[in-house]
Amino acid sequence: MSRTLLFDLDGTLVDSVTDLSAALNRLMQSRDLPKFSDSETAIMVGDGAAVLIERAFAARARTPDPTALAEFLADYGANAAVATRLYPGVATTLAALVADGWRLAVCTNKPQAPAHALLRALGIERMFAAIGGGDSFPVRKPDPAHLLATLSVAGGCRQRAVMAGDHANDVAAARGAGIPCIFAAWGYGPAAMATGAAAVARDFTELPAIAGRLVGNAARA
Repeated sequence: MSRTLLFDLDGTLVDSVTDLSAALNRLMQSRDLPKFSDSETAIMVGDGAAVLIERAFAARARTPDPTALAEFLADYGANAAVATRLYPGVATTLAALVADGWRLAVCTNKPQAPAHALLRALGIERMFAAIGGGDSFPVRKPDPAHLLATLSVAGGCRQRAVMAGDHANDVAAARGAGIPCIFAAWGYGPAAMATGAAAVARDFTELPAIAGRLVGNAARA
């Protein structure tokens, strides 16, 4: 069976915080609440849109009103690729992985529709055998079932799979699924979130060599 490399999206494949922050701030402004900086938004990212909204309102000593999440999703969905860019080396590295026989998948807590739209806009959607969003299955990261369900849709197997992500949720989901995780040090998560990861990558182009080694180690175990 083919080797499978699963990726988180925000902070791993794409630098999306500027667009996330812009949509969040438009929501805040519509409620006469103070804006967030990109760095403040980045700290709140990683657990899906609903949790992002909850955290943002809590930071302003408020609770989200009934329409806040829907408004944010509609706004962000229409503006997800304005400033968002692939991290350096992503497109060429993904193409090299596919050429080398890897099956690729995305496992993200971002809702499925904006995840697909963003990857399509950036020209890499076709490279992935599966895109498991935060609303694709009954559970989401850090629940390992989210990772395993995405892997199943991609046609991969746990024994020949590796996860790459920048958040503690990625590490926890992978460990729970019995899949080695590469921590993406270029992303939004602080270094402490790498605890429990099988390896740390400083640059996206390091992933093929590290993932190849980890799959080889798993095969020998």
